Amino acid sequence: MFNKQLATPMRGASRPYTFAEHKAAFERDMSRRGFIKGAGALAAAATLAGCGAYQGKSGDASASAGEGASAKSAPKSARKITFCLDYTPNTNHTGIYVAQAKGYFKDEGLTVKVVQPADGTAEAMIGSGQAQMGVSYQDYIANALSSKNPVAIEAVAAIIQHNTSGIMSRKADGITSAKKMEGHTYATWSMPVEQATIKQVMESDGGDFDKLKMVPYEVDDEVAGLKANMFDCVWVYEGWAVQNAKVQHYDVNYFSFVSMDKVFDFYTPVIAANDDFAKKYPDVVKAFVRAAKRGYEYAIKHPKAAGDILLDAAPELSSDLVQASAKYLAKQYQADAKSWGVIDKSRWDAYFKWLNDKNLVENKLDVNSGWTMDYLEA
Repeated sequence: MFNKQLATPMRGASRPYTFAEHKAAFERDMSRRGFIKGAGALAAAATLAGCGAYQGKSGDASASAGEGASAKSAPKSARKITFCLDYTPNTNHTGIYVAQAKGYFKDEGLTVKVVQPADGTAEAMIGSGQAQMGVSYQDYIANALSSKNPVAIEAVAAIIQHNTSGIMSRKADGITSAKKMEGHTYATWSMPVEQATIKQVMESDGGDFDKLKMVPYEVDDEVAGLKANMFDCVWVYEGWAVQNAKVQHYDVNYFSFVSMDKVFDFYTPVIAANDDFAKKYPDVVKAFVRAAKRGYEYAIKHPKAAGDILLDAAPELSSDLVQASAKYLAKQYQADAKSWGVIDKSRWDAYFKWLNDKNLVENKLDVNSGWTMDYLEA
């Protein structure tokens, strides 16, 4: 589930989560390759035109920024934003690259440098202020909030409306549901949250988790791992790994976690902001979210053109895979929400409650924390 095209763990493309033994690991990093176990990203940066940030508790922004407020009145230094990706560029980020190429950030008076986490994760960079905004996930935010040393970040928009991850396996093995994982090998990151998820979906399907053999996840490409019989099933994101299988004409079975249990319809990935910056410059965050929304709306309406824009920015990616993923995600960015970026309170709360109930966080979470819709305009 750590889908990597060029070692790229796309959270809308692939990855897992963790917590228990990562207590200390969190201060170090917390990449998707573990809810808290860092994957360690390459240091790299690319300048984009625009991106602002603000983040704070619900209600903070409304007092200081009116509807459609302009960021152009903010100090020039505040309008120069560092936006941290979760890993290397992929189709989760298409709307950001579109906003750059189309001048949407520039229209808002913003200048943005898009970077990859040099040592650790986006959450660490956002929380420390090295980046004002970036890409995160609900489970990572849970970890950040519940840590002994909480990281003040908050989701301000959902990049993809529903959790599009699940289990992929070889077609010939007939693993069409969680129960049928019994007697097979599963590639694991050995993360408590990850394995608790697998256990719950197996047991709710009438399966026995103890009959699943765990093997270490040691590949950069899930399809290659299946072909080499390194494992029988693996956690992936449909928008990347399953599309990769289709591009390679490799027959697989896939079932989603959401189809097994609605509690796993959490938000992955999201745009997050640094709390202090957001409270100080709410207009900048609103401006960034407006520009990003335009970028993702373009990607929804024009997936091929949006895919081409991403490929221009990251030519090392596979064109066939990017275009297949772009086509798939065009229907997933907004899905059934009233508009792009909306976060549903009941779904967010349900997942945080599950983490609390399963004792998968260091300190109990306020289920209403970690997100706000103050910066997303209808």
